[in-house]
Amino acid sequence: MYLESIPKRKGEKAKSKRLGRGYGSGVGGHTVGRGTKGQRSRAGHKSLVAFEGGNVPFYKRMPKYKGFNVPIKSGKQAINVDTLSNNFKSGEKVNLEALKEKGLIKKNTKEVKVLGRGEVKKKLPIEELKISPVAVEKIEKAGGNVK
Repeated sequence: MYLESIPKRKGEKAKSKRLGRGYGSGVGGHTVGRGTKGQRSRAGHKSLVAFEGGNVPFYKRMPKYKGFNVPIKSGKQAINVDTLSNNFKSGEKVNLEALKEKGLIKKNTKEVKVLGRGEVKKKLPIEELKISPVAVEKIEKAGGNVK
């Protein structure tokens, strides 16, 4: 049995080499793997991602203020009649909870308005939703009702 024949365990990591601890440490000696001369070999050099060799860093060149963003708090959404006709069966109730269950509106929506784009081919009872006059006409023409 030899040391090199022992299988490695899963997740095992090799110890990192200790830089700058003399010739016996396994890396570099007095140059510590940095090379012999130049800015990057000296102490105090910033070898960070943002360092650009004397240029003003990118993050400092960018504008400081990014504007005023209002988070969307309205909770209102619109849906068309053809979408309802395609996703609901005839006689199935259409309300806020049913629209959320089917994934037709966002879960934080508090108010929905039904608009009149498209055709209605099914009898849809609609409850507790705002409806445009064109949509009411189309729904009632197909045999549905609006509460």
